[in-house]
Formats: sequence, structure tokens, C-alpha cells
Amino acid sequence: MNVAIDGPAGAGKSTIAKAVAEAMNYIYVDTGAMYRAIGVFFLINSVDIDDEEACKSVLDRIMVSIRYRQGLQEVLLNGVNVSPIIRTEEVSHAASLTSSYASVREKLLSLQQKLAEENDVVMDGRDIGTVVLPNAEVKIYLTASVEVRAMRRFKEYEAKGLKPDIEQLKEEIRERDFRDMNREHAPLKQAEDAVLVDSSDLTIAEVTECILDIIREKL
Repeated sequence: MNVAIDGPAGAGKSTIAKAVAEAMNYIYVDTGAMYRAIGVFFLINSVDIDDEEACKSVLDRIMVSIRYRQGLQEVLLNGVNVSPIIRTEEVSHAASLTSSYASVREKLLSLQQKLAEENDVVMDGRDIGTVVLPNAEVKIYLTASVEVRAMRRFKEYEAKGLKPDIEQLKEEIRERDFRDMNREHAPLKQAEDAVLVDSSDLTIAEVTECILDIIREKL
């Protein structure tokens, strides 16, 4: 069983995908984390992320994989667990920019598809239902309003002792949406056969149960 969950940044894809995978005892594949790992490589090796050819030239030096330890996912970059450092804003920006490059997407596509061929998976990202797993039995397009997504990000920063500007967060989300939806390769869009789920006014538990109901109908 392949479950594809797509949607814009801040919609709660990772949180929901993890909960659904745990409930169904499926493997959760965080494709965003895999792109972030590549972003880490570019940053620590001073690769110009605005130069697609420069990024392409070093891809042969990159190996990204996923493993589970005590039920927790670890993202490995050339054998090193980089999970603790992939959620910074700098890495997020690098991942968002370079994930639009065809060569970077091709690098990870085969690994993602292999995981799905061999396992029951829940995979979230921007183009899972449209490109990575076009034949997935269940496709979800998870979204939420810009205001709700900005407030979620605001609370995350507050919990870390930071004082973000809510209007700036909204603008960053709008810019991210535009970039993801208008990139040349595999833009973010709802697959024709995907179920639209708006999480703006729903709890995590409610969204999770909604998706679980959809999966159970397919079994």
C-alpha cells in the first residue's frame, strides 16, 4: 500500500504522515528531509545553490538514505545522521531552491520509488502523487490557509525562545508557495485523483483519522 501526501509548506504533512504511518504500521518516508540532507551537503561544501550546474556537478558525491532506530527515522548523508541539523531556516531555503533542479530530483527519485515498491509506505512531499508515486492507492492533498500555517510556524519559533514577525512569516510562506507551484520541474499541484484535506480548522487527530478512513476504504 502506497499513501502519497502532498501539500504546501506548513500544512502539517510530516506530522500527519508520521501519525498515519504509525497507526497503520507502515514506513514513513520523509522526502523533504532527504532534500534537506542534500541541501546540507551543498552548504557545508560551499556549493553555490543558485547555480544549478554547480549543484549537479557534485551529486555523484552524495548518498542519502533512511534508517530507523528504536522507531525513529534517521536521515543519513554519506553515512552520517544529519537529522538534528536539517530543520534550520538556512537548510530549508537551500532545500527549497535546489529541489527545483531536475538533476537533484532525479537523484532521489529512484530511491524513493524503490522504498515504495518494497514496503507499505506513507510518503509526503510536493510531487509524490503526481511524479514519485503516480500509481499510489491513496493520494491526499493536505493544505491550510496562509494565516494558519504562519501561526503554526510562529508557535514553533516561540517554543524555541524566538520572537518572529508574523507578517514576515506570512510573506515567506507566500513566496515559498509561489516558488513550489511555479518551478519548472515537478511543481506542487493536486493530483487529479487526490482527496483534498484542509487542516485549517481541524486538529491533528481529526486530520489523521480522516486519512485513515480513506486508507481503510481501499483495503
